[in-house]
Amino acid sequence: MERNEIEEKVREFLIDDLEIDEEKIAPEALLKDDLGIDSLDFVDIVVIVEKKFGFKIKPEEMANVKTLKQFCDYIESKVG
Repeated sequence: MERNEIEEKVREFLIDDLEIDEEKIAPEALLKDDLGIDSLDFVDIVVIVEKKFGFKIKPEEMANVKTLKQFCDYIESKVG
């Protein structure tokens, strides 16, 4: 899967499923502080990523993921 496909799918579910304002979505955006993703949202993200990308997120692997770019990097490392 290409990087731009990953970024587009992530962008879509952030807007459609988590109702995050499109203008807030940027590579350097902090997941928690800028996008307002909390632990309940993270549960939704796990389910969405499993459906859209076909792998399970391991919480310990996400411990250092703070920005949207890092999140896309993580997905790319699993599906690339």
